[in-house]
Amino acid sequence: MTSQVSSPAEQAGSGERSGDSPPRTEDEAPRPDGAVAVKEVRRLDRVIIRFAGDSGDGMQLTGDRFTSETASFGNDLSTLPNFPAEIRAPAGTLPGVSSFQLHFADHDILTPGDAPNVLVAMNPAALKANIADVPRGADIIVNTDEFTKRPMAKVGYDTNPLEDGSLDAYNLHKVPLTTLTIEALKDFGLSRKEAERSKNMFALGLLSWMYHRPTESTEAFLRKKFAKKPQIAEANVAAFRAGWNFGETTEDFAVSYEVAPATSAFPAGTYRNISGNLALAYGLIAASRQADLPLYLGSYPITPASDILHELSRHKNFGVRTFQAEDEIAGIGAALGAAFGGALAVTTTSGPGVALKSETIGLAVSLELPLLIVDIQRGGPSTGLPTKTEQADLLQAMYGRNGEAPVPVVAPRTPADCFDAALDAARIALTYRTPVFLLSDGYLANGSEPWRIPEPDELPDLRVRFASGPNHTLADGTEVFWPYKRDPETLARPWAVPGTPGLEHRIGGIEKQDGTGNISYDPANHDFMVRTRQAKTDGIAVPDVEVDDPSGEAKLLVLGWGSTFGPITAAVRRVRAEGTAVAQAHLRHLNPFPGNLGEVLRRYERVVVPEMNLGQLATLLRARYLVDVRSHTQVSGMPFKAEQLANVLKEAIHD
Repeated sequence: MTSQVSSPAEQAGSGERSGDSPPRTEDEAPRPDGAVAVKEVRRLDRVIIRFAGDSGDGMQLTGDRFTSETASFGNDLSTLPNFPAEIRAPAGTLPGVSSFQLHFADHDILTPGDAPNVLVAMNPAALKANIADVPRGADIIVNTDEFTKRPMAKVGYDTNPLEDGSLDAYNLHKVPLTTLTIEALKDFGLSRKEAERSKNMFALGLLSWMYHRPTESTEAFLRKKFAKKPQIAEANVAAFRAGWNFGETTEDFAVSYEVAPATSAFPAGTYRNISGNLALAYGLIAASRQADLPLYLGSYPITPASDILHELSRHKNFGVRTFQAEDEIAGIGAALGAAFGGALAVTTTSGPGVALKSETIGLAVSLELPLLIVDIQRGGPSTGLPTKTEQADLLQAMYGRNGEAPVPVVAPRTPADCFDAALDAARIALTYRTPVFLLSDGYLANGSEPWRIPEPDELPDLRVRFASGPNHTLADGTEVFWPYKRDPETLARPWAVPGTPGLEHRIGGIEKQDGTGNISYDPANHDFMVRTRQAKTDGIAVPDVEVDDPSGEAKLLVLGWGSTFGPITAAVRRVRAEGTAVAQAHLRHLNPFPGNLGEVLRRYERVVVPEMNLGQLATLLRARYLVDVRSHTQVSGMPFKAEQLANVLKEAIHD
């Protein structure tokens, strides 16, 4: 990732970069017990691995642990968890397949990868659901114990794909994972069902051997996770070690692979692996500390935003208060009340929840109070695809309220960028006294990448001044407090904390008189207030959009927003590597747009806008700037692939 560095710390902690790892000879691999095995080691610059299995097979945990090992080793990485919406989908079925893809490299990378170099398939459903993505010549590791008649028939296999020649184009590794795991745990006194549950750790150990991943952190993690069940903890450690040793001793894996740390691509610093939701939670906490305000979250659980509520609930020591409401409306109502009381107020949700919150968002616009609305977008409409990603809430964030109710919109570009985007959204909300939309999505929320932990003095000063006394003098000389008397630069109204002597004032959803805040039905006043609220949003200070056009000769500009940054940038790199000039720009601020955006769009003969919707940003750009942008859309619930976008750009260039 262009702004990230590989992390030497696992997800649960952080560490200081201290230089390169010591070189390893081509025929030595470290064993958990300290011995050395002699096998060929091949150097690679990057690898894409996908773990896939039933939703009860622990694929997300397996992927998370391999990611943490990879982060501690010092590789750059990007992940793509993909799981069913059902809490427990029918076992062995295609809808029940859960997968976790990890791309790691010795250089900066941008996406979880287009296609896996290695597929670990725990059952026939996992193989069938993922084989179309696997390129010829890739490694496929299958759990042969699951390839019996009934599981194969359940997903439509008439013959055994491991024996009928249909996988001859791949490097097929047939491993009886279940049998080997049960054998490794025979001395633990576990039932067969209990022992089978550890087969994901056997697979993790095997892959850890294949790619020289550290092992200590995973063993420590397992002992901590199952601290109340020591026997289960040691069984999982034993299965993990058995998988590692199987890779070392079996003749089927004669080669292991090494991907060196990304030691030269990034600046030095303290790093950790972080998901988008975790980065966003940390950004909210940092914003509250920089503003010297308590953080209040009023929320209702909804996929894929719930992790933010879970994380913030752990940080009461930082002045964080979390309220799990009975519904979406109560959640945002409580948050808006906290904003009135002087807190940095937040509500988190996904698309369906935004619809329920819309009236209260309009009230926040009218009251002109700072409020962060965090929308972790997912596939819609209605319940839609709860665990899949989409960017289809942009127009809802822009216009999904009655009346003229403008709300600023900010969108992060990578999982780690969610931290900075949260700070930026808080800056706008506090400075301009307005609700702000923060549009992340499922791809960013659940994906992870290395993040450089910033120094405290790098964070912005977000402190605000509450109203403390009268701010207006009447014609007769009386000093009074006007709750809607505005700052001439920002057009923000004063923020008066309830209980401050002499600053009592009326608020509510009915239109207010300019200055006094009294109820007003005057047509001219309403026109003035509507235009003033719009002018306040239009006047928000946002930086100019930066254009990456190294040659200065590009005729095509590709413009994106939000999570399309990684795939777009990877595609642009591919096109440039073939000698073709192409310019790139990416938007964080979608309302208001950067001041120079119109000039940038008119500078190029062609503009392509890739979006995971049916062209919502493209619609806004055409309407605002009268530029005939070309929209490229996808609503499959999955992020763009770099090769796909590269082909789109090449076609646009040669049209």
